Amino acid sequence: MSTKHPVVAVTGSSGAGTTTVKRAFEHIFYRDNINPAVIEGDSFHRYDRVAMKEAIKKATADNKNLSHFGPEANHYEKIEALFKSYGETGGGKKRYYLHSEEEAKPYGQQPGEFTEWEDIPENTDLLFYEGLHGGVEDKAAGVNVANFVDLLIGVVPLVNLEWIQKIHRDSAERGYSADAIVDTILRRMYDYVHYITPQFSKTDINFQRVPTVDTSNPFIARDIPTPDESFVIIRFKSPSKFNIDFPYLLSMLHDSFMSRRNTIVVPGGKMGFAMELILTPIIEDMMAQR
Repeated sequence: MSTKHPVVAVTGSSGAGTTTVKRAFEHIFYRDNINPAVIEGDSFHRYDRVAMKEAIKKATADNKNLSHFGPEANHYEKIEALFKSYGETGGGKKRYYLHSEEEAKPYGQQPGEFTEWEDIPENTDLLFYEGLHGGVEDKAAGVNVANFVDLLIGVVPLVNLEWIQKIHRDSAERGYSADAIVDTILRRMYDYVHYITPQFSKTDINFQRVPTVDTSNPFIARDIPTPDESFVIIRFKSPSKFNIDFPYLLSMLHDSFMSRRNTIVVPGGKMGFAMELILTPIIEDMMAQR
């Protein structure tokens, strides 16, 4: 961990709401004139898109599970090395995973490929990571990424809501069948339980979206619950660490309430606003301490 070169990580599975928290940080960085080194978690996958399909096919034939959640498909050690290097020197190596044709075109590559590793630009103010494994631990490999993070944010929906979002996204945007989506969920389950979920006991702040509509069978849900059909539960591991002012938050966030001494509940539509209220003073204090 570092005062001079802080590392901020947002961790959560796809569709969890990491985009919302990323946008909140972008607003903070813009308003406070902060120059971040932005790191995407997908860039630490072990396989590109074509190779991953082949690896899954081989693993299935061998009665093994392989998913983007687990260590077999990711370079956990490279995430740890980057966070450690940045904290010590303000430098390190990064690359990009090219999701679409639009992203791939400037590099003259194909969607689903990686760019070459390159140095992080000099004189950045902090490292900002957003992805699946910002606080991951692999005891067998001796890797504990959370040890090198100064501010760890978890973004996680209720698991049934997460499945509903995945089912709708994969069917509508990617054309996957219902059976294929269920197979993917089942294939990921071991890695989800062992490598994704444990991160949320290490986070400094958790944002968990909980729907207020029936999601008991996510496989037949016709609609994704909207933010206004949800609450966001915000849990602080140690409120005193960041001088969290709960009376101020309650006054600013209409219809919010405290459910425990370290937990505030806010309407789902105010999730982005709540993030900015909470995270702005924390980031500003980090910059002041530099």
